[in-house]
Amino acid sequence: MSFNTVSARCLAAAAIAAAVVGTVALPASAADHSRHNRAEVQISAVQYDAPGRNDRSAHSLNKEWVELTNTTRHAVNLSGWTLSAERGATYTFRHYRLAPRATVRIHTGVGRDTRTDLFQDRHHEVLDNHAGTAVLRDDHRRLVDAESWGHRHGRGDRDDRHGRGDRDDRHGRGDRDDRHDRDGHHRRG
Repeated sequence: MSFNTVSARCLAAAAIAAAVVGTVALPASAADHSRHNRAEVQISAVQYDAPGRNDRSAHSLNKEWVELTNTTRHAVNLSGWTLSAERGATYTFRHYRLAPRATVRIHTGVGRDTRTDLFQDRHHEVLDNHAGTAVLRDDHRRLVDAESWGHRHGRGDRDDRHGRGDRDDRHGRGDRDDRHDRDGHHRRG
């Protein structure tokens, strides 16, 4: 065997070993980097039947809302994302970043946007008081999350506002233990 053949084999073995060690020993941030497009923003709560008198005032309409929660350690740019209801109303996020581990509440009525509260500036309800689905899509129109409440599509005749909610299973997550708190809004468990 010549020196060049041994050196070539040694170099090849060293390159393979380095490649194997490099893929196994990737830091968690590098391994997670390939999943950066999979933002973990969830619809965490829905207040679909605003408490109190329903008089279409800004005060009354702002008691109807959807909460989104960023479950990651990184801010998520929601610009261009949409939140829609079955009644056809769609809200498009403009220039908004959801901070890490933060929640934002999107109110139906008129108000001044803040980091924790956004307003759709509508003059009528958009969420059905008995049954419906709120749908969150990213800026490429891909489904991010959906949350349903009430009885839907022959699932029974009980109103789930104060009992166990049915989880829309489009995400393969199965039924979750979703609860409605004493204020009557649907919150994920």
